[in-house]
Amino acid sequence: MTMHSTARLGVVVPSGNAAAEPEIARLTAPAMNLHTSRFPVLPGHSLRGRLDIYNEKLPDVIAGFGGLALDAVVVACSGSHYLLDPEGDRELCDRIAQTAGYPVASSTLTTLDTCTDLGLTDIVLVSPYEPWLTELSHQYWQKAGLNITRVVPVRAGERFSPYDVTTDDLVRQVGAADLAPDATLLFTGTGMFTFEALRRIGDGNDRTLLTSNICAARWALKHTDATPAGPDGALPGPLQRLADRAGSRA
Repeated sequence: MTMHSTARLGVVVPSGNAAAEPEIARLTAPAMNLHTSRFPVLPGHSLRGRLDIYNEKLPDVIAGFGGLALDAVVVACSGSHYLLDPEGDRELCDRIAQTAGYPVASSTLTTLDTCTDLGLTDIVLVSPYEPWLTELSHQYWQKAGLNITRVVPVRAGERFSPYDVTTDDLVRQVGAADLAPDATLLFTGTGMFTFEALRRIGDGNDRTLLTSNICAARWALKHTDATPAGPDGALPGPLQRLADRAGSRA
């Protein structure tokens, strides 16, 4: 496969998100090339205000890919789609996909796709969001048919700030929650770096570990029939663990 013929994945991210692109790119390479479009910078708006505007601007942001021949697009922003119920989320993405001519999914819809494929229903929600957005997330997943058995809030120091959560922050606070060794954990949000934390949180147990970026990459590979396995046939670490936990359903 040449770079010219490699599948092309578009990823839409908020302007300050530093994690989504490198994590999704690592999980989809070398099967896919990743191309990014960013939501506009919106100074002076509250977080809630920015998320509302992201949903309004999403068709234009995706249209900004122009004539680039993409195979699929992932919207790597969970928070804005929690403002929609799952039905509204799907309607928005389907409407944009019809115009664009390729599949479009939010990170929330890719997470639901993964849970459906793998038969996952009981979820521990690990959230770095402010409490009001964590509650919206909780409501979204429940409306989608998932059973949120517990919510583990994660802070960056003393505040809620997904972009500032460190690996040690994440490992320490999940560890303090004393979760079952076979629990399914969903780390919501695309802006938190997770790979090293997942390695440590999953060490020595059978937990199924989902993140918004892992699910986004899995959905993209599934919907383009791309194969990310390396020369030895192994998947990238987080996808391999998911496959190992899910067996043939992965």
